[in-house]
Amino acid sequence: MVAILTPQRHQLILDLLRKQGVVKIQDLVAATDSSESTVRRDLIQLEKKHLLKRIHGGAALLQGKGSEPGMVEKSAKNLQEKKQIAAFAASLVKNGDCIYLDAGSTTFEMIPHFIDKQVTVVTNGVNHLEALVANHVKAYVLGGKMKASTKALIGSVALENLRRYRFDRCFLGANGIHPELGYTTPDPEEALLKQSAMQLSGQTYVLADHSKFSEISFAKFADLEEACLITDLVPEDTRECYEQKTSLFEVGKK
Repeated sequence: MVAILTPQRHQLILDLLRKQGVVKIQDLVAATDSSESTVRRDLIQLEKKHLLKRIHGGAALLQGKGSEPGMVEKSAKNLQEKKQIAAFAASLVKNGDCIYLDAGSTTFEMIPHFIDKQVTVVTNGVNHLEALVANHVKAYVLGGKMKASTKALIGSVALENLRRYRFDRCFLGANGIHPELGYTTPDPEEALLKQSAMQLSGQTYVLADHSKFSEISFAKFADLEEACLITDLVPEDTRECYEQKTSLFEVGKK
């Protein structure tokens, strides 16, 4: 059998990904009639071109730069990892702190850990406010335009309200984390709100599970160096880069 050329292998890999969303390495080995080491090299090359994302045991499609899943979908994905990340993040909050809690499924999981703490929380998350009140946490919500998909408050009114406050710490979510391109989110208005919260805070933490690595969304809100990163698992091939550029808290590492 004639060996498949590299461009042909790459096209086969991408075609399979478009059909299935996620493909195992062994399936790619069979589909391309290549060795596992060859397929792994192909995946590295395609990831560098931002055409896919390598995951444990295979590859996955990158999300669209402007697309964003709804809160229900976000909340169900990698829930155990998010709870671990949130528990660690909440442990950094001290009695008397005033914090900004970004709308997002991972930051939402911090709220139960505030029950026995004397903290003041400002948030742009409508879901967050309901949970904060239910847990008897002193809370303020920003005004503004509400995104139907995530129930996050954004826009000029939210930004104006946010600027009235000062925070000991802020905790932000991210849709994408990239070694060179930093932290990104699909919505430019939401990116601006995150940037402002960072400027108003003594310390910034980004909370994100392993699925956000190598993703790139439409709007950048920070470089890696501008925030501490709390995650469950850092990809080994980019670990050194993240360790050099940011204060890294890896709660899922054994």
